[in-house]
Amino acid sequence: MPFRIVDLLDLPDLRLSVAAARDRLDRPIEAAHVSELLRPGAWLQGGELLMTVGLLLPMDRSACRAYVHDVDAGGASCLVLGLGHELPYQEAPAPLVEAAQEAGLPLLTVPHEVPFIAITKAVFAARAAEQRLALERAYEAQRRLTAAAASGRGLTATLEAWAQATGVGAAVTDPLGRIIASVGRGTEAALEASGDLIQRVAVRGLLGSGTSIVHSAHVEVQPLGAQRLRGLLMLTGEMDPATRLLASGLVSLLSLELERRHLADEPGRRRRCALLGQLLTEGTTAEQVRDLLAAAGLVTDAVRGIAIEPTADADDVVADLALAVPGGLARVTGGVVEAVVGGDLDVLEVLNRFAPGFPTGIGPSVPPESAASSLRQARGLLGISRIAGRPVEAQANRSGQLLLELGNRFVLSGYADAVLGALDDADPSGDLVATLATWLDTAGSWDETSRRLGVHRHTVRNRLDKVMRVTGRRLDDGDDRFDLWLAIRGRQAAQHTPTSPGAAPKQPIPPT
Repeated sequence: MPFRIVDLLDLPDLRLSVAAARDRLDRPIEAAHVSELLRPGAWLQGGELLMTVGLLLPMDRSACRAYVHDVDAGGASCLVLGLGHELPYQEAPAPLVEAAQEAGLPLLTVPHEVPFIAITKAVFAARAAEQRLALERAYEAQRRLTAAAASGRGLTATLEAWAQATGVGAAVTDPLGRIIASVGRGTEAALEASGDLIQRVAVRGLLGSGTSIVHSAHVEVQPLGAQRLRGLLMLTGEMDPATRLLASGLVSLLSLELERRHLADEPGRRRRCALLGQLLTEGTTAEQVRDLLAAAGLVTDAVRGIAIEPTADADDVVADLALAVPGGLARVTGGVVEAVVGGDLDVLEVLNRFAPGFPTGIGPSVPPESAASSLRQARGLLGISRIAGRPVEAQANRSGQLLLELGNRFVLSGYADAVLGALDDADPSGDLVATLATWLDTAGSWDETSRRLGVHRHTVRNRLDKVMRVTGRRLDDGDDRFDLWLAIRGRQAAQHTPTSPGAAPKQPIPPT
């Protein structure tokens, strides 16, 4: 409990008396200060007991009001006037008492037998005792936290000890923000509303932390882990310096527990690695595949293969993926990390978190019995991913577009302009090129082109006739159709490729 004015009045040796604002004596005192300035407010930081003998203070009502207002605006807790026969005042003057009462600023008086230094010593002794008590409480709370962490009852026991000691809610999540344990009313609701904050901290790994205001409550997020991010701690509530000191110990204890869990899961990771090997074994039936996935805790109608070439320790990447993805089916083969995940998993989010910047191929979503095929396609995309500088996803009917997007913008644009430039000049609105592109996409269907563009079938035919006249190309000639298709796709791809020759693309590579 903070040291208050009423506590100071209880010290008989100081012989303090209350002259004004008796109802405000519960104010805390942070320090003691002596000043004879008429405007001392600028020299205050807040919470001070300000002492004066009123040497320069004129005793008219307006001057006293201005003086008291300045002291109060400076944040002082109370004003102490020294009285004595050789001092300006032998009792508190009425204008000063009235001004203090109006402002609600406690005014105390002290006789000349008690020097100001005695009050200063009393205040600082009380503050030192208060801080010593806070530290003792923090150490005792830390002892209880350590005992809870060592009890073998896991994260929840440690969080409960924290909440009992501080009253601050807490939650531990995995690196993707999924809750593992929590204590405190409203903590889980605050966690749901803090998704953006958690993601920002998680992306920075062990170097990140962040604060925010959620539902009018202070929220703080800290990373957990020793050398790699193993989880996140969210605290909800205001923390004083002693509680914040205790929070540092809490982070350490929770990090140790998550590291212990990580090491304890090593046999489980080896088991899941063996399951993945069985899953990809040639000749495994669909029923056996589903049983293997169920054994790993992954019940799904579709899966995807992922192949990663890590530049860091591959075993760490496998461990992170095993923690992050449902089922945890991951292994290292020939320096490449392979994983099979559910078809509905946000693969890019997981990769951005645990394998940022690594060449990565993502196989298509397939039935579980075709997991090996998806993984094979994922490995086949690693070379393209190395060139692209980002993950590449396999998807039907997009391989040609991907290859174009890996080309050089100047070359692509130049080829497209050479083939389509006459159409651009003849029709600046772009209707001719758009109609041609739609007609090629629909495999030459007049009706489907008409439907997609929202124009009459005859309009489509008239536009395409004009295309042939302007370009000199025949749409019934395979080579001409291919040139036109390539020019249109090249122009589209040029918008996703770098401006400098040979540079890596800056835009995400779309599915292939």
